[in-house]
Amino acid sequence: MATQKHDYTAFIEQVKSDLGDKLLEAEVNYGYPRFTVRPEDILEVCRYFKEQQHFIYLTEVTGTDRFTSEDRFEVIYTVVSLRNQQRIFIKTRVEEDEPELASVCEIWPGANWHEREVYDMFGVRFTNHPDPRRIFMPEDYRYYPLRKEFPLLGVPGSIEMPNTTPDQD
Repeated sequence: MATQKHDYTAFIEQVKSDLGDKLLEAEVNYGYPRFTVRPEDILEVCRYFKEQQHFIYLTEVTGTDRFTSEDRFEVIYTVVSLRNQQRIFIKTRVEEDEPELASVCEIWPGANWHEREVYDMFGVRFTNHPDPRRIFMPEDYRYYPLRKEFPLLGVPGSIEMPNTTPDQD
């Protein structure tokens, strides 16, 4: 998608008017609109952006560990309106203890693997996900490698590591 300069003022005002108190924050950041919502509103807000604003293409769902005492994990959805050639970010934050969000797979089926990856790496569970298995780590693995407290060299003995010595003939 070619980078274009957009004036998002009217768009953001329309979204604020439509969503009201469901938006915690609406701003332009690095040239793109970013909307922050409460976790309990994520389904309704995502459905609004797809059905009312034509953001039909979900490009990614990713997570980040803010390593804070409140709202530790952030989940960010990047969606595109092909009609308007616009990209926006929708983000929400969840607590450290039992982080959980509603799955957006019913809105954007392509969220399936993205949500599985966020679960696998950060431990954020997605309710009503059609296939909540881990995607990279073994199913019985008890750790989440992209959390800030995860040791850089991994947890010794937690998973069998491949042999680093080449085979000798």
